[in-house]
Amino acid sequence: MEIKRDRYLSELEAMRHTGFVKIITGIRRCGKSYVLFNLFYNNLLNIGVDVSHIIKVDLDSFQNRKLRNPDELYQYLDKSIMDNGMHYFLLDEIQLVDDFADVLNSFLRRSNVDIYVTGSNARLLSKDVITEFRGRGHEIRMYPLSFKEYMSVYEGTVQKGLDEYMTFGGLPQIFDYTTEAQKSQFLKSLFTETYLRDIKDRYNIRKDDDLEELLDIISSNVSCLTNPNKLADTFKSVKKAEISSATIKKYLDYLQDAFLIEKATRYDIKGKRYIDTPFKYYFCDLGLRNARLNFRQTEKTHLMENAIYNELLMRGFNVDVGVVPTRTINPEGKQQRVQLEIDFVCNLGSKRYYVQSAYSLPTREKVEQEEASLMKVDDFFKRIIVTGDDIMVHRNEAGITTMSVYDFLLNENSLDI
Repeated sequence: MEIKRDRYLSELEAMRHTGFVKIITGIRRCGKSYVLFNLFYNNLLNIGVDVSHIIKVDLDSFQNRKLRNPDELYQYLDKSIMDNGMHYFLLDEIQLVDDFADVLNSFLRRSNVDIYVTGSNARLLSKDVITEFRGRGHEIRMYPLSFKEYMSVYEGTVQKGLDEYMTFGGLPQIFDYTTEAQKSQFLKSLFTETYLRDIKDRYNIRKDDDLEELLDIISSNVSCLTNPNKLADTFKSVKKAEISSATIKKYLDYLQDAFLIEKATRYDIKGKRYIDTPFKYYFCDLGLRNARLNFRQTEKTHLMENAIYNELLMRGFNVDVGVVPTRTINPEGKQQRVQLEIDFVCNLGSKRYYVQSAYSLPTREKVEQEEASLMKVDDFFKRIIVTGDDIMVHRNEAGITTMSVYDFLLNENSLDI
């Protein structure tokens, strides 16, 4: 079974011969090695690159353990260059090599070497790419399967597919398991034995009870507004534990660095400024989020919002939570200032879209509720409501587009419909 990952393959192709080290980063098990060693490797062969000019090294393999020594790796790569033709280095799990940046940077001076590596989030973070390669590294951020990629190999209806996608997530290995029990066990074991262990080892966390509790709270409150101070209060009132907001912020940063969660900042649309707190947190993979809670809390309203957020990130958007200050009349007849929320303000270059997530729109009152914040936006960028209802795409007289989550997720150009 081959799952096409055209988005990442296209970016790798676009970066060929640019003089940068191409670094594929992302959460463990999202398919980085497969994209590099299978899809991109085969693409090079298909465009006529001789197999002898493609040097593949799996540094995670026992047989290549000697090459984890930087001197050994340098000598091996140097000897593999046989002529003046272009040579392609494909190196998996480069972070296992000490001083790997020095090794790779030394080859950037050669005009006939093109370098591609994967980096595990255990020891190679996005911020490391910037510092280690001194401006000569290009990061390609990879995510678990999009819903479109997921459905390319899923055997079933799109409705059932979305239910399973929002339950078990999009890690490619989920297709190796056939029963719900097997999928659940795989995800729970992966969360504990791989992701948590990576974080604890990297940051030398020995007393991990607070980190575990924080994960439970964040998992339970996905897409809800919160901040370190509020979380510290929750620890004190609910968990009967004292933990400082500074420690919580540090742990949240660790979880973000490991690509487990993403933080969305609030943006005042009319004031054109960011609001420091509170934030919203979303999980990179819904299956991992659900596994953390033993699949007890699978509220489709929040899961669909998280799925939409992830899809927007995959499409390259910078995504914020929109805030629209306005005035209303309270029951006593007095004016009051309120803040209406738009789930996502999506920016990409000169493009901007306002996207609202609404799991169901059963009544006119509910429609008006979801439209309220969008109606208060006074610019001319496109406004969209994505609903879980299976409906045809339509646009009302105010210019607000409403589409089903299926149309949104399965069409990469859905925002421009």
